[in-house]
Amino acid sequence: MSKRITQQQLESYLWGAAELLRGLIDAGDYKQYIFPLVFLKRISDVYDEEHAKALAVYGDETLADLPENHRFSIPEGAHWKDLRATTTNIGATARAIMRKIEAANPATLAGVFGDGDWANKELLPDATLADLIEHFSTRTLSLENLPEDELGQGYEYLIKKFADDSGHTAQEFYTNRTLVHLMTQMLEPQPGESCYDPTAGTAGMLISTVTELRRQGKEWRNLSLYGQELNYGTSAIGKMNMFLHGIEDAHIAHGDTLKAPAFTTTDGKLRTFDIVLANPPYSIKNWDRDLFANDPYGRNIWGTPPQGRADYAFFQHIAASLDPKTGRAAILFPHGVLFRQEEATMRKAAIESDLIEAIIGLGPGLFYNSPMEAVVIVLRASKPAERQNKILFINAVEEYARISAQSFLLAEHQQKILSAYRAYQNQPGFARVVTREEIANLEHTLAIPRYIAPATTGAADSSDSDVPTIEEAVLAWQRAAAQTDAAFAGLLDALTQEVTK
Repeated sequence: MSKRITQQQLESYLWGAAELLRGLIDAGDYKQYIFPLVFLKRISDVYDEEHAKALAVYGDETLADLPENHRFSIPEGAHWKDLRATTTNIGATARAIMRKIEAANPATLAGVFGDGDWANKELLPDATLADLIEHFSTRTLSLENLPEDELGQGYEYLIKKFADDSGHTAQEFYTNRTLVHLMTQMLEPQPGESCYDPTAGTAGMLISTVTELRRQGKEWRNLSLYGQELNYGTSAIGKMNMFLHGIEDAHIAHGDTLKAPAFTTTDGKLRTFDIVLANPPYSIKNWDRDLFANDPYGRNIWGTPPQGRADYAFFQHIAASLDPKTGRAAILFPHGVLFRQEEATMRKAAIESDLIEAIIGLGPGLFYNSPMEAVVIVLRASKPAERQNKILFINAVEEYARISAQSFLLAEHQQKILSAYRAYQNQPGFARVVTREEIANLEHTLAIPRYIAPATTGAADSSDSDVPTIEEAVLAWQRAAAQTDAAFAGLLDALTQEVTK
């Protein structure tokens, strides 16, 4: 019988481990020790799951252990049960086990466990590690119990919790998986295609393409998945995430996408892909603008972004990464990319490229650590004739539900947005097809309120009460404020351009 672990159960399970470390190490370092143990447990449980399936077929233990029945190797003495049986020098044993597994799987698991100081007994006494191991032993982390990106989501949850616990602010936003599902549906991945995420995190967006094909009953094993992530630990987790989902043609690279893109052709040009899904870091200031201004890969097709905002650097990287015939992308951006004056020239060039197919304004609270609203920009390298020289605007700020202080896109919200995108027609107060000529007449602003009046209905809510809670009232105020800010910024942008003509 399946013992599918819910996201709430997983988060409680992971945070329970963090509480065992409280007072011993800085909260910001929890991930160096929690996740390697989680993944060692995951590897062991998946191996046992594969062994059980093979044993049911062959009826022989030796045959069930053959390499062809497993996606990875666990050397003798390197299983979770071996660590659990250790009573002294547990940290040193854990490190040795992790290195054995990495060495036995150099092509897939090299460096995946990181470089934590496991042998430091002052940092991690045997008693604490024993408690951690017993805690993690309370659940089975098999593919049957965790079939999608639950561990990736768990990682994101923990990073936010670690930040809260240490009194720091998390340095990255995390993409709500209901939103990722919508973005994936809009791009319609097909068997055999290549999919890319230039800021891959734990690879959740890439895994969503696999999940979508599985959901449709289509072949998913021949997808080619590519991702690059700046954070070493996160890229290692992404690699692990891919591997344990059974995705064999997966390539997760560590490095700075803007400075040194990992995926290039044999002649040194930027590799292109059928699908790009991305949630780039918002408006980063610490990036190599000078290098991008003279980019050897020719990605500065629309210009060089200001030092204080790298959004259009990622935008152009993604545009340059699209296959010229089949390429399509869905990108999460802050609203500012639609109307900021300092990016006006690049925005005009982006519009004139006719790559932008749709712009979708989202509701608040779709990120773990921020009430902010964002937009999805959909690109298509080769638009159908009826969509050329046009952009579809969708005002979806009311399409969400609040559940346990978190916003989600329920199935009906996703379907409403998806249907409007596919129809590509005007829907009063919700969707509008706008020509490039009209956009040019408004000085190439893409601020959604300039084309669609903000919705006036109340936000979707999981509560049956007609009286809003304090939280709901605050969110409504934040939503209204964001809409007003966007409209004012768009107006100010237009006035500024008018004055400077």
